[in-house]
Amino acid sequence: MSLARLVHTCGESLRRRPPVWLIPFLWTLALGVWGLSRRHSVWRDEAATWQVATRSTGEIWHMLGQVDAVHGLYYLLMHGLFECFGAGTTTLRLPSVLAMAVAASCVTVIGRQLVGVRAGLGGGLAFGLLPAVQFHLQEGRPYAIVTAGAAVSTLLLVTALRGRRRQPLLWAAYGGVTLLCGWLNWLSLLMLPAHLATLLWTRPRRGMWTRWAAASACATACAMPLILFTRGQAQQISWIPPLSWHMMIGPAVLLAIGGVGALVDRPRVGRLSVAAVGLPLLAVPQISLIGMSLVKPMFLERYVLFSLLGLALLIGATLDAVARAVTPRFPRASAWTVPVAVAVAVLALLPQSLAKRSPASRVDDVLAVAADVRRLKGPGSAVVFVPAARRDTRLVSPDAFAGLRDIALAESPEASGTLKGVEASPARIAAGMLAEREIVLVTDAAEVARPASTKRDKVKLSVLDEYFTVVADEQTRGRRVTVFQRNEAGPALSQAVRGRDGVRRAARSVRR
Repeated sequence: MSLARLVHTCGESLRRRPPVWLIPFLWTLALGVWGLSRRHSVWRDEAATWQVATRSTGEIWHMLGQVDAVHGLYYLLMHGLFECFGAGTTTLRLPSVLAMAVAASCVTVIGRQLVGVRAGLGGGLAFGLLPAVQFHLQEGRPYAIVTAGAAVSTLLLVTALRGRRRQPLLWAAYGGVTLLCGWLNWLSLLMLPAHLATLLWTRPRRGMWTRWAAASACATACAMPLILFTRGQAQQISWIPPLSWHMMIGPAVLLAIGGVGALVDRPRVGRLSVAAVGLPLLAVPQISLIGMSLVKPMFLERYVLFSLLGLALLIGATLDAVARAVTPRFPRASAWTVPVAVAVAVLALLPQSLAKRSPASRVDDVLAVAADVRRLKGPGSAVVFVPAARRDTRLVSPDAFAGLRDIALAESPEASGTLKGVEASPARIAAGMLAEREIVLVTDAAEVARPASTKRDKVKLSVLDEYFTVVADEQTRGRRVTVFQRNEAGPALSQAVRGRDGVRRAARSVRR
């Protein structure tokens, strides 16, 4: 057959019956593109991606030696995309949209291989509707890409277990994709014990065990240097609270739903099924992370977002079981099971879907507060940030801060290899503030603000409270901009404020 005839035949086949995985791909892509900019808002986690991606490669490498090495590969990827397509909310979030669409396609293919078209289609469509997936679908962070990698890795495992040819190539790809996931976020390696549980369930032949063990060991060994290195940066997650009972509600609900789906699939030991693949993928990472959090608090659901792939597989199998159950009495109605279920889910989740696409769905908005700074700043003003991490607003929108002196900053984030820069000593900060007539304070809105915890932040607030008066104050989407002007009560007081007496008084107020 000639090449032209082969291409024509393939085109005719696609026109007659498009691949089933394409439907969830386009469905999830549409969900992601819908309201992608969130009304041109970016919150603090995405601001970290944005400001690092705009640095040079050398500056990124320098930073990874100090902080955030766990996300190093993702930052380098986003740096390349920002260089090619420019910085913006579309460039920031579209990789996550595409990644989730790929994950939905993989769910569809796995479900189709293990049960049938209906189960695959139902699972793929359901995946894009899961609330956590809709949240991270439009998030400029690596978790969606990790989820896509886990989906591809699971698909490769299922394909190998079904006895397809080219086993060496399949297992090489499995190990490579797993390693990439580990480099994007090493907690994604929790998929390996989930896959181990699948192997224990299905009892494959000995050669399959050997190949899986070799691929898994190679991926883990290559990711181990990153794991060991990031242990020295563990202070980054020191803010995560200890495990509590209320934090277990979400995982418990997911496991309960998944358990019902597994029972509906009628699991049997020694048989490759949706239950054998989906239930371990859902349960093992969640339970493993909970166990790790008993030693060191690190339980965040986004760290095991990929476990929702298992939930989607089980939902698809449940929809297929329902359709088969109604077929004897209502043969025509069974074909509408998946479309009706998806339509009902869309309507039920619509309020939540709309909420997740609004700026209020995140803690704050660094772009909105930058616009406030641009409007409220005066000529010759200075700026301070409480806490210092709120400097992300300036790093993402430097034009809005043009003309404002960052009087607390001693070393820039780029030069120091940090996310927020290195600030001067409390005494120098106080002296710098007392020399200013007008200061713009960028901080958190009252409803989300925490008490100042560092001496530097306490000095900033103390000086502003004692020597300055508020002339403008606005709160927008979790952030607050307050403009202060220095009190004027005669030359003597003004000189005292600028001199050592003012600095000492500020320091005494902090100690009190």
